[in-house]
Amino acid sequence: MSFPDVRLRRLRRTPALRRMFDITPPPPSKFIWPVFVVEGKNRCEPIESMPGQCRYSIDQLLKALEPVVKQGIGGVLLFGQTEGEKDAGGSGAYDDGGVVQLAIPLIKRAFPDLIVISDVCLCAYTDHGHCGPLLRDGSVDNDTAIELLAKVAVSHAGAGADIVAPSAMMDGQVLAIRDALSDEDLNNTLLMSYSTKFASAMYGPFRDAENSSPSAGDRKGYQASYGNLRVALRESELDEDEGADILMVKPALFYLDVLAKLRECTDLPVAAYNVSGEYSMLVAAADRGWGDLNAMVRESLMALERAGSDMFLSYWAPRYNEIFEG
Repeated sequence: MSFPDVRLRRLRRTPALRRMFDITPPPPSKFIWPVFVVEGKNRCEPIESMPGQCRYSIDQLLKALEPVVKQGIGGVLLFGQTEGEKDAGGSGAYDDGGVVQLAIPLIKRAFPDLIVISDVCLCAYTDHGHCGPLLRDGSVDNDTAIELLAKVAVSHAGAGADIVAPSAMMDGQVLAIRDALSDEDLNNTLLMSYSTKFASAMYGPFRDAENSSPSAGDRKGYQASYGNLRVALRESELDEDEGADILMVKPALFYLDVLAKLRECTDLPVAAYNVSGEYSMLVAAADRGWGDLNAMVRESLMALERAGSDMFLSYWAPRYNEIFEG
């Protein structure tokens, strides 16, 4: 059958019909807010390249989380940084007195039902900005890096993190962390791997916010190339084999095909990281009058829902009510 008997506009003739036949937006409980935690007190520093986002000291973060939690947002992802002396191995990342380690129990105490996730990496703590110590040729020493990443994960889990999330893209990092958690009897800690994380041009605002740009070279030697879907999927398959509880595609909007394919290939939960560049480009377009911000954000997040994401790491999380219910 075809036109004139088939008229698909019947299905969208009224708002009520559209609501009936559309998929529903993901609830706030599926959203995770990535936040930047800094040392000190009374610090709430706007991030110029990410309008609406800030670097927070712990006391100010607790205040910022109150309205977020009231909306029903499911979790928070902590990115720490240090203003102390950095070294080649990023030892500040696994300091039990570090800002992330101090923030975790305070957040859990204030908001017991909020899922607290910690980013497990070294780049913000190394003096060269790479995700592990360097060899003489300037490349990252993978096997030493995973030992250090395991120490970071144990430190975060010991502080009470519900989920640890390794983002360094080192071979074997998931297995090393899973074994280290088991050795410390931290078997209830979930492991969310940045399993398919691309060497993307969309991380610029994040690196500004986190002060984590490499001082020399780039991260293409360890982050996945966006030119090969099969290799990208293999990254996630290996992390699943090594013991990851949750897989992730990062960035999200430019990689809907990868997200959809990964959803088909695994029974694990799949997360989409709606990264800083994706956030800032929509803000910039709206600021220039090139589109309605909330409408563009809704459309972009529904694309991730259609592609199969189970959870959404997004800087839009604090504005959930405004975006979907305003």
